[in-house]
Amino acid sequence: MLLNPGLRVLTAEFVGALGLLAAVVGSGVMATNLTEDVALQLLVNALATVAALGVLIATLGPVSGAHFNPAVSVAVAVRGDLAWAHVPAYAAAQVAGALAGTALANLMFGLPAWHLSATERTGGGLWLGEVLATAGLVMVVGFVSQPGRGERAPLLVPAWILAAYFFTSSTSFANPAVTIGRAFTDTFSGIQPSSVPGFLVAQAVGAAVGLAAIALVVPSTTSTAPSTHASPTHASPTHPPPRASTPRPAQETRHDPP
Repeated sequence: MLLNPGLRVLTAEFVGALGLLAAVVGSGVMATNLTEDVALQLLVNALATVAALGVLIATLGPVSGAHFNPAVSVAVAVRGDLAWAHVPAYAAAQVAGALAGTALANLMFGLPAWHLSATERTGGGLWLGEVLATAGLVMVVGFVSQPGRGERAPLLVPAWILAAYFFTSSTSFANPAVTIGRAFTDTFSGIQPSSVPGFLVAQAVGAAVGLAAIALVVPSTTSTAPSTHASPTHASPTHPPPRASTPRPAQETRHDPP
């Protein structure tokens, strides 16, 4: 298994979800304070969110995998990279972090730490948007989880979220922890608690679709070929260093690499 949810790992997931929600909620409040243009408000909210997400993935990814999302943790477990027994701890840390991040953002702007949203987000179109947003996210995560592609995660994951902010009807929540956290702020980014179950179901469906897409279209790179990043001081057992059968002249020996 890839990860063991010790205190450091769970703290990283908590901090990542906290930072993500602080960015989502805080930038939404700031945007509405700065302008009445809804399109500009959404742009400000989206740019702040994906910038924060990229930084959080880059800094916390080596510690916990930078899930920050129960749907991603479940998808990783389905693919065999996280023990199912660890999923509840991941999800609990993520939801707790989301609630803490929402409270932090609310308090920064002089609002109650938690206050329920009155923004209704329901209907087949929005749910379909969440299915698509979550499926795409899970597929991107599946791609960057392949060996040799992890360095692309801080770019590709935020890029998908930024795009989905604008082309999906739901503005791409794509995360059960984010959805729950956003129910506790009656601001630009909020969602009415009664709308949360529909989003959670859509996200579960989207995660399943994303996993199916990974299986169909993302090529596996788990071959036994030697890694191109292997240390030069350790030769591959299938490609031993060349051995000269006879002593080489001294002038050739001088030009051998150290």
